Amino acid sequence: MALHALAWVASDDRLGPRLLALTGLDASTLRARAGSAEILGATLDFLAAHEADFIACAEAIGTEPARLASARGMLGQ
Repeated sequence: MALHALAWVASDDRLGPRLLALTGLDASTLRARAGSAEILGATLDFLAAHEADFIACAEAIGTEPARLASARGMLGQ
């Protein structure tokens, strides 16, 4: 689920570049580390910082916002 959220963010013309800017990663590093708990957790934290984006992502990937929030908890800190 978190990987789907990352793909959704990365494909968005507004959110993708912002995620890269805030994490300090470049696109190739993000792709290489996309499956890591650190990157997935950072992506969900990024989305959670703006409720409208978080909800839009949940809808786009076909899940409930609560399940997406739960996924963040499962990834750890």
